Amino acid sequence: MSLNSHTFMTTMEKRVNFTSEDKALLKFHAEWGKAIAPTMADHFYEYLSRDPEMNAIMNAKEGRIHRLRETFIPWFYEMFTGMDEWGNAYADRRWRIGLVHVQIGIGPQHVVPAMATVVNEVSKQLKADGKPEELRDALGRICMIDLAFIEQAYVEVSSAAVLKETGWTEGLFRRLIATGAGSM
Repeated sequence: MSLNSHTFMTTMEKRVNFTSEDKALLKFHAEWGKAIAPTMADHFYEYLSRDPEMNAIMNAKEGRIHRLRETFIPWFYEMFTGMDEWGNAYADRRWRIGLVHVQIGIGPQHVVPAMATVVNEVSKQLKADGKPEELRDALGRICMIDLAFIEQAYVEVSSAAVLKETGWTEGLFRRLIATGAGSM
């Protein structure tokens, strides 16, 4: 159950209909994205700090909140630039970001509402700055791709850990999951 980040990126682009028009629009507004990234980071971390569990994770190590904030800004800007046209480097970076979320214990129950906060705050800023609705839609699609990478990291890491610990085959594991879900 090992994720190929390049294939996953291509699959997600198709699933959310992330188009060449979206990419062109994001690139056109990249400087705007760079300019608002620090403000979006402020909204994002202010939101997360209100949750006691997330606040504890963010402050578990000296300087972590500062480092997280400093990584948010380029992450946000990269959604506008695509780094390499939203290709392999972008996919690899998003996969590493997902793995870091798993490693430091930021669960899906935190990631999804936090991404919703990003989308909501960007929408407000778009409106205030007179940006086109199509830009909001393009940003929403790339945010969902980034979110999918983070969510998939949880699935992959958890599955790999269970398979390693138990010695089960992937087929058996998938059957047990399906059976377990059916009984809930």
